[in-house]
Amino acid sequence: MRFTSEQRLDDGVLEREFTLGEIPGTLWTPGSAPAPLVLMAHNNGLPKAEPRLVARARYTAARGYAVAGIDAAGCGDRPRSAAEEQARADLRRARRAGEPVDEMLESLVGPMVENAVPEWRTTLDALLELPGIGGPVGYSGGWAALGIRLAVAEPRIAAAVFFAGGYVPRAQREEARQITVPLLFLLQWDDEGNPRQRALDLFGSFGSTEKTLHANAGGHTGTPWFELADACRFLDRHLK
Repeated sequence: MRFTSEQRLDDGVLEREFTLGEIPGTLWTPGSAPAPLVLMAHNNGLPKAEPRLVARARYTAARGYAVAGIDAAGCGDRPRSAAEEQARADLRRARRAGEPVDEMLESLVGPMVENAVPEWRTTLDALLELPGIGGPVGYSGGWAALGIRLAVAEPRIAAAVFFAGGYVPRAQREEARQITVPLLFLLQWDDEGNPRQRALDLFGSFGSTEKTLHANAGGHTGTPWFELADACRFLDRHLK
């Protein structure tokens, strides 16, 4: 892991950009150490520098966590294959026409999860070798499909916060039954891109004995800010 820049922010959080092979990432660390680690993932090709994502990361770091985000393959400025670009174009066209899109999303999101998981695990290995960062590890992010796969495959993850705003392929819906870590699931009741009943069914599938559903009125990007504070309190209970 090679750090390429760093700056101390007004809230005392240290923000550092890094590269790990071809993987670009950002690490936010609080003034106190050692700090539990939170992996903060995003999907839909968003860059790790997207303002809403950065705001969540900075807030969480200021609460005493080391927070890391990366641009997985196909996200941010990383190259996308011609097949991925065509799949996204087909998806946009189908949505504009009001056509069914589930099979298109299966073919797009499933491979993205498969490609992203090894990069996240490699990043996790490198982060836990840094001074001032320790376990346990949490996951918090809008990419529920990736979080489900990581929570099943990675025993170092001790708690998870999932946003129910992205498409979860059928394979990950089945894997949800294997998740046993404490879980907080955030649902926007009027999310135009995520059928409510599917999200509720997914919540019911999680195998965790401690799982909590927070549902709020509003569309996809309308998650209330106070839910971030609640998510940090949830992480406090399980990571500190």
